[in-house]
Amino acid sequence: MIPLHGLIQEGLMQTKRASFTLLVLLACLGVSAAFAQTDVALSVYGTFNTSTTVNLTTQTPSNAAGGMLEFRHIANPVLGFEATYSFNRANQTWQYKGPCPVGACPVPTSVSADAHTITLDWVPSVHAANLRAFGIAGIGMLVSDPTGGANTSSSTTLVYACGAGLDWGLLPHIGLRGQFREMTYKAPDLTTLYSSTDSFLHTAEPMLGVYFRF
Repeated sequence: MIPLHGLIQEGLMQTKRASFTLLVLLACLGVSAAFAQTDVALSVYGTFNTSTTVNLTTQTPSNAAGGMLEFRHIANPVLGFEATYSFNRANQTWQYKGPCPVGACPVPTSVSADAHTITLDWVPSVHAANLRAFGIAGIGMLVSDPTGGANTSSSTTLVYACGAGLDWGLLPHIGLRGQFREMTYKAPDLTTLYSSTDSFLHTAEPMLGVYFRF
């Protein structure tokens, strides 16, 4: 039979272990809550595009300005995600680069278009004081929609997003967000006068915006 004082000591030890475990769990929850962030942001950006040449045809997207709306939730350094919608002008130019008799070359063609982009992104991050550095990796859909002219059609393609940025908290619920994104996608096919080069284009998008934290 175990002595009474032994039972009391064992009970006290179990109570201490339970209390310590509870304190650790509460501390972890407190750290997680301090790290967590849910916000909505609005940013402006510029697009800087590459051109591509395939089968003697060069396809060149024009550079433009745009805006992006983000909804983001970050739970911990590894688990973070966001949904984005962005809009910018996305005019395209096609030009034949091959040999041809004088005066017989195909005429260069330009198509005025709008670009609508929706992405879902993974957002890992590191938080210190009022700064949060984050990365971006995601996939989405790019819709290029001609705004007029004959012999045109809209184009929808997958888009891959990657990048990094920094949040700077200015007030308890408001801060600045700077980021750099690179979008990779198949060249859109917008005109029947030229075929798409059907190769990948890369668009660099430096951004600056404001976020509101809930």
